Amino acid sequence: MLDIKMIQNDFETVCEKLRKKRVDESLIEDLRVKSLELKAQKAALEPLQADQNAKSKLLGVYAREKRDVSELRATLTENKEKINVLNKNVKALEEALGALAKTIPNLPDDGVPEGLDEDDNVEIKKVLTPPVFDFTPKEHWDLDSKQEWIDFERGVKLSKSRFSVLKNQAAKLERALINYMLDFNTSRGFTEVGVPYIVNRTTLEGTGQLPKFEDDLFKIEGEDLFLIPTAEVPLTNLFQDEILSAEELPIKMTSYTACFRKEAGSAGRDTRGMIRQHQFDKVELVCISKPEESDAIFDEMVSCASDLLTSLGLAHRHLMLCGGDLGFSAAKTVDLEVWFPGQNRYREISSISNTRDFQARRAKIRYKEGKKNILVHTLNGSSLAVGRTLIAIMENYQNADGTITIPDVLQKYM
Repeated sequence: MLDIKMIQNDFETVCEKLRKKRVDESLIEDLRVKSLELKAQKAALEPLQADQNAKSKLLGVYAREKRDVSELRATLTENKEKINVLNKNVKALEEALGALAKTIPNLPDDGVPEGLDEDDNVEIKKVLTPPVFDFTPKEHWDLDSKQEWIDFERGVKLSKSRFSVLKNQAAKLERALINYMLDFNTSRGFTEVGVPYIVNRTTLEGTGQLPKFEDDLFKIEGEDLFLIPTAEVPLTNLFQDEILSAEELPIKMTSYTACFRKEAGSAGRDTRGMIRQHQFDKVELVCISKPEESDAIFDEMVSCASDLLTSLGLAHRHLMLCGGDLGFSAAKTVDLEVWFPGQNRYREISSISNTRDFQARRAKIRYKEGKKNILVHTLNGSSLAVGRTLIAIMENYQNADGTITIPDVLQKYM
């Protein structure tokens, strides 16, 4: 959540940054109106409160001097009524502004490039060279006809579209990838954590999924509980409403979970295969840090995910997301896109974000520095999306006869 004081004190800068993130002008105007109204009500309240305090002291003096206090009492009563009205107005406006602030995204960093959508993201670098085949490479769903690895039809029968069943070596490869990713991340200093897949409303509000994106979540009927869209949600909220010691930071965590998202098939994109599923597996990185450490940790998390892809022999590239493609909670994001030879293009496989103190303010995560309580910075990233890694291996390690070679680093896990 944005700092309400920052909104009131430097509204034009806030607006400029929100426009960079392509926030609707009507929302910005609503924010402006409520901010100015609250400021005006507080400006009217403060002198009345000061006058009330001064006259209350004077009342005591008059009483000791046995002077007539009837007129002074009448003024105090009148002032009190005005103060009560203004206090109610201020409280109502603060609640309205707080509720509105929960629907407004984080401000982008100054270094985030301008842009409307994913077409305006900026390539930072490429890592490894895509493989060259002496045959026409197939997409993963065509490869599967020989392997019998992925059963799309029975996934639909069991659930609905955008669910699938993994069989034979694919089921084993999925398990191998999860174990390898967790081992790789823990070797980089991230502590493995197992978390619930079902969380409450407060937890999802803490990381910014609620209230704005409730329609994208799978809700438990009859309960105010939801299936998690990513392990970022429970991992970050482990420290919800806590004050950590400075010595505990940074806290670096990794976790495997299943993830659940209704928006997986939005706008009819990627209707074939396993690119967009309502249920998918992911290994996540999350870090809780001091503000001055978060940029270095962000780079560390990007390197961790990129090195993991490199160890699997998968060519990929780093992209800095533009303002229009930046996620709700993110101040900056680097996406890693892996090469899919069957599709002859790069596709997102990891997204690493620094949310600064945006989530920490919502979830009330602080640390004590001397006598001060300071909001932490929170960071999150995929390391990696397991299903997309699996099909990337299928396409990059395919052979002319339709078989698939298992990367060297995974063979002991198979």
